[in-house]
Amino acid sequence: MMLLLPVLVMAGNEDPKYLAGAVPEKDGIVTFTQTFSVTGKSQADIYAVMDDYVRKIVAAGRQNLRTRIVSENEATGEIVAKVEEIMTFKKQFLNWDHTYFRYFISAQCSADSKVTLTITQISYLYGFDQEGNGGENYRAEEWISDKAAINKKGNKLYPRSGKFRRKTIDRVEEIFANARMAFEEPLPAHPAATVVE
Repeated sequence: MMLLLPVLVMAGNEDPKYLAGAVPEKDGIVTFTQTFSVTGKSQADIYAVMDDYVRKIVAAGRQNLRTRIVSENEATGEIVAKVEEIMTFKKQFLNWDHTYFRYFISAQCSADSKVTLTITQISYLYGFDQEGNGGENYRAEEWISDKAAINKKGNKLYPRSGKFRRKTIDRVEEIFANARMAFEEPLPAHPAATVVE
């Protein structure tokens, strides 16, 4: 019996990366932002890489009116897209637990060789039928925020909203990491850029 106690205690522990502060809010809206520098490239070169990167995200998203480039301006260095992706929680034979994950992503490329990525206006459509009808809409602020997803002790996520929070944090980290990696491959006729913290 005593041998089972550590296993039960460990099973209740949540990875701290998903707990308080992991889902930032700006003016009451869940907003993930990351800025990084790229040396050895002009603003136009950086914009070209980010434009290509955001377009790949759009191309990989669900191809409907919800997934598209919203605005692009090479002169100001900004590209904005609205994206809808399928986020899978669990997939087994005859059981596919998933949601439509919707968000806006913007990449701002500045003259001082910095890129600011922002992911905001996050929402989910969950519980729809096979044709995509019905379901429940959830806004990130009411579903994955610290207040909505973490228990009062601050050490565990609620089961239902917690799975959305974990997957969202993981996907945002993946998007940010892949944006940095986009600069590790040289563009044609350009030397490879170095990403600087």
